[in-house]
Amino acid sequence: METNERVRCLIIGSGPAGYTAAVYAGRANLAPVLYEGIQPGGQLTTTTDIENFPGYPEGISGTEMMEDLKKQASRFGADIRYGTVTAVDFNKTPYQLTIDGSNKIEADTIIIATGASAKYLGLPDETKYAGLGVSACATCDGFFYRKKVVAVVGGGDTACEEAVYLAHLANKVYLIVRKDYLRASKIMQKRVMDTPNIDVLFETQTIGLFGENSLEGAHLVKAKDTDREEYMDIAIDGFFLAIGHKPNTDIFLPALHVDENGYIKTIENTTATNIPGVFAAGDVADPRYRQAVTAAASGCKAAIDAEKYLIENEL
Repeated sequence: METNERVRCLIIGSGPAGYTAAVYAGRANLAPVLYEGIQPGGQLTTTTDIENFPGYPEGISGTEMMEDLKKQASRFGADIRYGTVTAVDFNKTPYQLTIDGSNKIEADTIIIATGASAKYLGLPDETKYAGLGVSACATCDGFFYRKKVVAVVGGGDTACEEAVYLAHLANKVYLIVRKDYLRASKIMQKRVMDTPNIDVLFETQTIGLFGENSLEGAHLVKAKDTDREEYMDIAIDGFFLAIGHKPNTDIFLPALHVDENGYIKTIENTTATNIPGVFAAGDVADPRYRQAVTAAASGCKAAIDAEKYLIENEL
């Protein structure tokens, strides 16, 4: 059923960026409407404890923190709705958005806070063992692998950080690297090499996972398509993906300008995109920091930018 609802500020996404934008937009009397998307609370709801967000000396669970932020946004008049934006039309103002494939809503300003999703290798086995040994977040799930054997896939800073983190918990960590070198910064490379229970497998790719009821091991190939090609299996209890993130920007393309990895480009020191009245906050526009605190800060900036735009355009 179609509605002709029009709002001054519509926020897409419900992580720290989206909820903080809703707090500031609510306090500015913009009567914001926020759609939570397919993962209410965002990536942080998959983490156990957040210990690096200012103001929580004892730490707090990601779910709890997002519930607190949601309550705060509601207190200032944000209309928080369960639903996913499935299409946008940036051709004319007010901009038109489709919710869950059917309902239409119009907005004078839009704050995009759709975040980024962890990349997977694309193996059917990753889905089969999801939650049964396969994870895309070492800090979320590492605790379950104390005194066990795990593997981390990737060769960048994130992969090295996760391997070192897991090495403090697990008996042994395999770092599976497709190239014959690590892309990580020198300091992270050194940490990996200085950690005795990390075994780096260079020029190695995962071709499958196996196990009866839960993950028991991985099928690997070394030096694929060379005369040194060699197949091997390793016994592991956990398999961690650390091959990067994909920003959730597909529905905004090609209208929005993005970088080579799909992150939304913002103008100079603002959250403004190339489309007037459309702003981006959080991980969807941040390939560099990707922290809860920086996402929250950019949500604040986006709401202030949206308010300024509405005033300047007398909307």
